[in-house]
Amino acid sequence: MYLHIGGDVCVKIKDIVAVMDLETSSTSRITQDFLRQKKNRVISVNDELPKSYVVIHNMGETILYVSPISSQTLLKRANNIKEYFKLPQFK
Repeated sequence: MYLHIGGDVCVKIKDIVAVMDLETSSTSRITQDFLRQKKNRVISVNDELPKSYVVIHNMGETILYVSPISSQTLLKRANNIKEYFKLPQFK
């Protein structure tokens, strides 16, 4: 199952590690350090104003997608997909 995160980008739900609000989470020093470490693995899904980022871990690689869709909307989308297939919900 895939989650549309903006632009023409869809990611596998099973590969999602975190969906984070860009404004509130980037104030933490730990998050800032993590983002600096992954700066060469950041992909912007389009040129719109970023609202969230999605951390994906696939085949031993961590990638951050910057999305114009809010973290709350992405969470609702993921849970709607999981509800349709009768899978456990994200919290």
